[in-house]
Amino acid sequence: MTDGVRVLFVCLGNICRSPTAEAATREALIAAGLDDRVEIDSAGIGAWHAGNRPDHRMRAAGRAVDLEIDGAARQVTAAELGGWDLIVAMDHDNVADLRAMAPPDLHDRIRLFRSFDPAADGAQVPDPYYGGADGFTDVVQLCRAAAAGLVDELAAALTGGERGRR
Repeated sequence: MTDGVRVLFVCLGNICRSPTAEAATREALIAAGLDDRVEIDSAGIGAWHAGNRPDHRMRAAGRAVDLEIDGAARQVTAAELGGWDLIVAMDHDNVADLRAMAPPDLHDRIRLFRSFDPAADGAQVPDPYYGGADGFTDVVQLCRAAAAGLVDELAAALTGGERGRR
């Protein structure tokens, strides 16, 4: 992928929000015909769940609306941050943690995921881990909305200003 873009999604433990954001963005990239030009991955601030699949409640919420959420949790490292063109955090604490581990010249690559959703007005993707099933369903919807905006922005950058999905 020589002319592509690399995007990393980050949440706290990499078992709920960031794998959902990755799955929703993959879905939107495929729909836009850009999946061969954008590399995506997800990671967590902490290593608590390293090697585990996404939370079973998150996977169930995705399956309910035909979104396949899979992968294995891993911890983000400071050494890898320079290799990503865009580092997308799920909440303000994740942004702060990422900026604390990244050199200042990478800070502009770190963005809040819902900043790509014009209806979100700077909101965060809430962590559903300690809540009920509705929280997981909401995260899927929020991630799909933000993913659509992110892919629109990536499409414009990759096609020289042409916006929108194919």
